[in-house]
Amino acid sequence: MVATPIDIPDLALVVLIGPSGAGKSTFARRHFAETEVVSSDRCRALVADDENDQSATAAAFDVLHRIVDGRLALGRLAVVDATNVEAHARRALLDLARARHVAALAVVFDLPFELCLERNAARTDRVLPDEVVRRQHDHLRRSQPRLRGEGFRPIVTLTTPDQVEAVSVERRRLWCDRRDERGPFDLVGDVHGCHRELLELVARLGYPVDDTGRVRAHPEGRRLVLLGDLVDRGPAIADTLRTAMQITDDGIGFCVLGNHEDKVRRALAGRDVRVSGGLAQSLRQLEAETPAFREQVAGYLDGLVSHAVLDGGDLVAAHGGLPEEFHGRSCGEERSFALFGGPTGEVDEAGRPVRQPWARDYRGRALVVYGHTPVKEPRWEHNTVGIDTGCVFGGSLTALRYPERTLVSVPAAEPYYQPPGPPGVREREL
Repeated sequence: MVATPIDIPDLALVVLIGPSGAGKSTFARRHFAETEVVSSDRCRALVADDENDQSATAAAFDVLHRIVDGRLALGRLAVVDATNVEAHARRALLDLARARHVAALAVVFDLPFELCLERNAARTDRVLPDEVVRRQHDHLRRSQPRLRGEGFRPIVTLTTPDQVEAVSVERRRLWCDRRDERGPFDLVGDVHGCHRELLELVARLGYPVDDTGRVRAHPEGRRLVLLGDLVDRGPAIADTLRTAMQITDDGIGFCVLGNHEDKVRRALAGRDVRVSGGLAQSLRQLEAETPAFREQVAGYLDGLVSHAVLDGGDLVAAHGGLPEEFHGRSCGEERSFALFGGPTGEVDEAGRPVRQPWARDYRGRALVVYGHTPVKEPRWEHNTVGIDTGCVFGGSLTALRYPERTLVSVPAAEPYYQPPGPPGVREREL
C-alpha cells in the first residue's frame, strides 16, 4: 500500500480520535516522542495509581488539559491519546489550541467495529464491555461530519489497519520559524513604491547596486528584511516588486506580508476588494505590465509569511508589530495582528483606525521590528521599534541594522502621496 503522509507542524495540537481498540496508543508510540504524547490512561495512573480507575477520569482530564496547555504555551507539540469521540471532550482541547494560537489537527481511527471488539477482548490490562466500545464507535460516526466545523485542520481519516500501518508522519517547521537564520540583518520600513529611495538606502547599507538596479549580495553577508507594504501610493510599484522578488530569488533577503500586499494579492486573484488606500496606483501600474509579470507577482505575494522569527528567537519581523503571545504561531488572530497592528474597532476623529497600544505593554525577549504606522522618527518602545518613517508622504525610508540596533535613513525625493486630513507625515496608519 502507498504510504499515507501526515504533515505535522512542529507546534500544533494533534488529537487522536477513535474508540478503544482502534490502535491510537500504538500509533502514538510509533510516531511521536514519549514526552509529546499526553494519554488519558497515563493521567489516570498519575492521579489514582491505576490506569483503569474510571472514578479518576475527571481528575485525570484536569491533569491532561494542564499538561497540554503547558506544552503549547512553551511552543511544544502535544498529541492527545484519548477516545475524543464526544464533542465536549474535543471542545475543551480546541479551546486550549485557540487560547495558545496553534492549529488543531485530527487523526481519526474509523476502523471496523468488529476489529475494535476483537482487539479490546485481547487486551490484558483492561477489557471494556462490548456496549461501551459500541457506544464509542457510534459517537465517532456521528462526530465525523462535524469535525471541520468544530475547527480541526487538517483531518486525516484512517479506515483499515493497512492504512494505519502505511502512515508516514512528516514533521515541518511553521513558515514563520526562521530561528536558524542568524543574520546580521538590515530591516527596511514601508517602501510603498518608492523604488529610487529603496535602491539608495540599500546602497547606503553596503549592498552593491549595478547599473540595471540589480541588488547584489552584501560583502559582509548581511541580509535584507523588507517589512511589507512594498505596494500602493508610490510612483514605481512594479519596479519595487521586481527588486523585492530579485532580492528573494537571489537569497539576499526576503519580505514579510503587509496589509497592502494582502489587498493587492486578493485583487490579482479576482476577489472583490475595495479600491482605496492607494490600491488604484498598484492596479494601474501592474496593468501596464505583462500577464506573465502579474502572475509572477501573484505567486510571490501568496508566498509571503505574516511574520518571521529570526536569530534564535531574539528578533521578530512583522509589518504591523506582534505581541509575544503570537511569536512563532500561525493562526488567524496572529495574521490579522501582524498585518494590521491590532485595530480596536474604533476610529479617531479623522476616521482612522485606532490601534492597540501593544508596544507599551510589551516585555518580550525578542526585539520586534515593524512598520505600518508612519512616524516622523523611528519609535522605540520597550524592546520594539517602529521604522515606517513615511517615505511616500515625503518623510524618509529607514532601515534598522541588526544586531547593532543602529538606524540608517534616506530622505524622500518628494512627497508622492497626500493622505486625507492634515498635511505631513501622520502618526497613525491610513
